[in-house]
Amino acid sequence: MTTSIKLTKSLDWTLYTVQFIKNHFLMIFGLGLVAAIGRAIQLKAFGPVSPSAHVLLEVVVESARILIFFYALGLTNVKTGVIRLVQLVTNKQGRKQNWRLAIRKLRDKWPSLLINLLAFSMIALLFNKLIDHIAYETCLYMTLQARQLISSQASEWAIILFFKNISVIPFTLIFNAVFCLWLVNRLPKPVAFQ
Repeated sequence: MTTSIKLTKSLDWTLYTVQFIKNHFLMIFGLGLVAAIGRAIQLKAFGPVSPSAHVLLEVVVESARILIFFYALGLTNVKTGVIRLVQLVTNKQGRKQNWRLAIRKLRDKWPSLLINLLAFSMIALLFNKLIDHIAYETCLYMTLQARQLISSQASEWAIILFFKNISVIPFTLIFNAVFCLWLVNRLPKPVAFQ
């Protein structure tokens, strides 16, 4: 088996994450956009926010993130994702079986775990570097303020967290959901592997 095929098989969970995002981009981007707009409003991108509106927006932001996680955990079905998590907590026999599977998987596939975590770290680092570059090295922040598209009270963090909520945060949530599926051998093979 060639090195590239071995590496591809080791990166199955990361590759599935990327493929999942690609195949379901509109749904994931839409939920990320809801979270991004909510977070930008909280950070005074459009002016001051009352404490009650701030709390309501936090519920909206976190709900969008939870939906992304359950969407991925249920492999595009939020209800299935919720059921999987509830069964993990309430089904004692299933929980024991899943723990045994997870421990065996971690023991047998620890190099794959490390490779996937390294790949994730590199992708997340690239996202974050790009976002920092956009926020601090371009004129976007000043241009948005000059054109009165964002409030003068808003900091660069409104832009930073807007972009994070449509990129690195959904990527991380899906990566974690796919990791849970990978641990208990419920991860479908990416199309490239079939």
